[in-house]
Amino acid sequence: MKIKGLRWWIIGLVCLATIINYIDRSALGIMWPKMSKDLGLTEADYAWVINIFTATYAAGKFISGKVYDKVGTKIGFILSIALWSLASALHFFAKSAASLGIFRGLLGLGEAGNWPGAVKNNAEWFPIQERALAQGIFNAGAGIGSIVAAPTIAELFGAYGWKLTFVIIGLLGFLWIIPWSIINKKIPLLHPWITDKERNHIVAGRHISRQNEVAGKGLSVRKILSKRESWGVIISRLFIEPIWWLFVFWMPIYLFKEFNFNVKEIGYYAWFPYVGAMIGSLAGGWYAQRLIKRKTVDYSRKKTITIGAIIIFISIIGAIFFADTPLKFVSFVFVVLFGFQFSISNIQTIPSDLLSGKSVGTLAGLAGSIGAVSVIIMNWLIPIITTESYTPAFIILAVLAPLAVLSILILVKKIEPIDIEE
Repeated sequence: MKIKGLRWWIIGLVCLATIINYIDRSALGIMWPKMSKDLGLTEADYAWVINIFTATYAAGKFISGKVYDKVGTKIGFILSIALWSLASALHFFAKSAASLGIFRGLLGLGEAGNWPGAVKNNAEWFPIQERALAQGIFNAGAGIGSIVAAPTIAELFGAYGWKLTFVIIGLLGFLWIIPWSIINKKIPLLHPWITDKERNHIVAGRHISRQNEVAGKGLSVRKILSKRESWGVIISRLFIEPIWWLFVFWMPIYLFKEFNFNVKEIGYYAWFPYVGAMIGSLAGGWYAQRLIKRKTVDYSRKKTITIGAIIIFISIIGAIFFADTPLKFVSFVFVVLFGFQFSISNIQTIPSDLLSGKSVGTLAGLAGSIGAVSVIIMNWLIPIITTESYTPAFIILAVLAPLAVLSILILVKKIEPIDIEE
């Protein structure tokens, strides 16, 4: 049996995994107003709990990057989604900040694998000119998941309460493993269902040989870090990650505090900005792919990343001065998340432009881990700097966007395969 366009089926499943990922991680913030009352927790407890998640998420990205390079994307994704789905269901037993922190920590450890796994998957299944689009489709799952999560969780919460809601969404991941195990049998070169035309299309657009892909060894972290280009990717992620995560973690709390929203009202408003994220993911991938047909990969990636950062900066400044109603606020965040995803799809793709084979996941995972460090810092700062308003937090985010671009422009002189002797 042969399947035309098999790579699009594969990326479709990765996108679906990301949707499930974001439903699971969004649930806590959306249901927090009720959970905090039931468990007797404060906003400081919330910051502590999400930092436990972020810390294990940071460690998990590096660990899972190495694991994916070792066991491959098929087994790697199964391990990741099984762990985070189990962790989600375990929230049923949360009784305090400590137990909730443990379950969020397990969730972060499992969910982290989705990102280095996706970058490695796209390096395996897509030629260079299609990778940003593939990454955009994958990242669109984050937007779709957040769009679906807010009203869905609000409705599940209304029908079953927060405990059973965590169990129900945890079951989704285990169901996903079934089609993934069936469809993703082998890497493209060895997959029995791929057509010769598609296999040749994938291989012709990469800088890796058959021998290296099947049997090659990954580079050590030390060797990867010996190149300034790797540091450009890492530092860029360090600067840009808090922009996304502040809204994922704190937007429900912001709506609760600033506009006195309840769980259902949060659910009916919080989904809208992620429509912008979904559109930005696809638009950034499409735009880069379109540019690559006429320009170099280096020019195309850098221009796309820069445009996204400009959109982020302008829209955050707009939110500071004009977002005085819930509708205006979520509208500005819509544009912020559009710009973020427009850029990040291309930043996340750079490891596969620089490296190949069993080293892509390592760099992608390491960059994600370091990026999560700045998220931890921001989560710690938020309760301290937002006692009067969220303006200081928004100003920090506005500054971070251009810094992320400068990291790429200064340290990655040219986005192309780099030569690292093994």
